[in-house]
Amino acid sequence: MEYAGDCAISIRNLRMSYGEKNVLKGIDLDVYKGQIIGYIGPNGAGKSTTVKIMLGLVQGYTGEIKIFGQDISNGDIEYKRRIGYVPEIAEIYDNLTAREYLTFIGELYGLEDKEVDEKARKLMKNFGIEEVYDSRISSYSKGMKQKVLIISSLLHNPDILFLDEPLGGLDANSVMVVKEVLAYLAAQGKTIFYSSHIMDVVEKISSRIILLNDGQIVADGSFEELKDKCSEGSLEEIFNQLTGFNEHKLIAEEFVSIVQEVH
Repeated sequence: MEYAGDCAISIRNLRMSYGEKNVLKGIDLDVYKGQIIGYIGPNGAGKSTTVKIMLGLVQGYTGEIKIFGQDISNGDIEYKRRIGYVPEIAEIYDNLTAREYLTFIGELYGLEDKEVDEKARKLMKNFGIEEVYDSRISSYSKGMKQKVLIISSLLHNPDILFLDEPLGGLDANSVMVVKEVLAYLAAQGKTIFYSSHIMDVVEKISSRIILLNDGQIVADGSFEELKDKCSEGSLEEIFNQLTGFNEHKLIAEEFVSIVQEVH
């Protein structure tokens, strides 16, 4: 697949091991501005490790990673100001209000208190949760907490957005809003790295899909290209074919038979 445009992320021969376990086995990847990357793979394939290395949260890798042309191993963390991140499992300060939490996050990115407060309130209103702006986050539902996390990742208008299962707990209307937000951001040249196990969402929103299996890239292209290559109808079927997982029906059948056992 040919890509045009400026390179936002460049990865060469990325390898990572935890003890004897090789998690990444030589990843080569160029990601361009304006792309929504669906970064998928089974649990343990190395998706989260790749993202955490790019975020500077994990050390000990070999290979080269350049973000905005800068080698991230040189100790200069300025590139992090241009990155937003929604982790799958977030440590959010429940004892703070959304105002306090979002102002704190904004300050970390160098935003002025008044500016971030105004922006955060507007975004909360846009998400339909302005009325809890001054309530403790511990009183929020899962979906409301997720909205606050999404807002916190976008407050500083990042150029690259890493999203790990960002739609968890969101209602159907909010899911549609977030999908549209991502499309607008990509159209403005932002790069979005989207990791999820919900294949139909990845299939719909991604301009490019990268499938990782056992620490290696086994597929890279648009959904249409992957479908043509694999002769399969859905991304879930392509995923199962390329990762060698085809026992789901047998497992489900056995699961139900155990549930329905009569003693």
